[in-house]
Amino acid sequence: MSEFAVEATNVVRTFNAGSVQALKGVSLRVPRGEVFGLLGPNGSGKTTMVRILSTILAPTSGTATVDGYDVVTQPNEVRRRIGLAGQYATVDENLTGLENLRMIGSLNHLEKSFVLRRAKQLLDEFGLNDAANRNVKTYSGGMRRRLDLGAALMARPPILFLDEPTTGLDPQSRQDLWSIIEGLVEGGTTVLLTTQYLEEADRLCKQLVVLDKGTIIAEGTSQELKTSLGATVLSLTFHSTQDATRGLEIIRVISAKPANIEGTVVELTVDGGPSSAAEALRRLDAANVALAGLTLREPSLDDVFLSLTGHKTEEEGPATDDASTKRPVRNP
Repeated sequence: MSEFAVEATNVVRTFNAGSVQALKGVSLRVPRGEVFGLLGPNGSGKTTMVRILSTILAPTSGTATVDGYDVVTQPNEVRRRIGLAGQYATVDENLTGLENLRMIGSLNHLEKSFVLRRAKQLLDEFGLNDAANRNVKTYSGGMRRRLDLGAALMARPPILFLDEPTTGLDPQSRQDLWSIIEGLVEGGTTVLLTTQYLEEADRLCKQLVVLDKGTIIAEGTSQELKTSLGATVLSLTFHSTQDATRGLEIIRVISAKPANIEGTVVELTVDGGPSSAAEALRRLDAANVALAGLTLREPSLDDVFLSLTGHKTEEEGPATDDASTKRPVRNP
């Protein structure tokens, strides 16, 4: 058995008769028993990659295996070994939580005695016992997402694909789901996680691949990516957005790396933090532009992404996924 749960080599996927390239030769290897992250903005190719690995889409070219089975020539074997939870909960809101899980168990052709026992176990583990017999239409967004994750785990798959599982959740629900994912990995599950939340990737993912416009632009651990930036982030707060815009033009020359401006805050990645901060202050003072605050901090994953791409992860990319493939899938 390979040490990698998922392996992909030079995967290409095109749409619209080849006019749109969603993936441009992506290769990755996902070690067993950890969370592996695909990080990137909308349109970067993350969801397309997950759909290929879960046999929903076929690659235009390249190869991919899951648990040693080819996603094109052995799709049924792949599906028996995976669970998939997408960006939006796909449970039936007219059924209860328990009924949803029992339905998924039946669709997976599991023994009835196992299905009931497993459903009750998952409802307990995910804090849904009190709501087990309520229609899902009465659930909060976080509860639906937990139930959706439980449905993906009914057959105890060793490999779990999570495609932006915390999109749209409030901070507490997001934290709750992170704890559940960490518990799954402690139990031996391999998780391939796509996300555009830098905090999520920093907390959960042992290894990261950064995608942008269908291409891998960086890979490594969170700390390795931040260390590769090799710099300090200078954060300047101005009294108005006009001052911030003017201030950015004045201090831009002190760094060759991309700068970011949000409202009254300007952030610039610089070498030699203290000396760069002093230089910025001298230039702003000479131009009679006042500051409301200044800080120096270590770089974050967001800083790394900005440096690599020139834009932040939240910025929308072009739509690349074939709308006809947007349907819920469970391991059969």
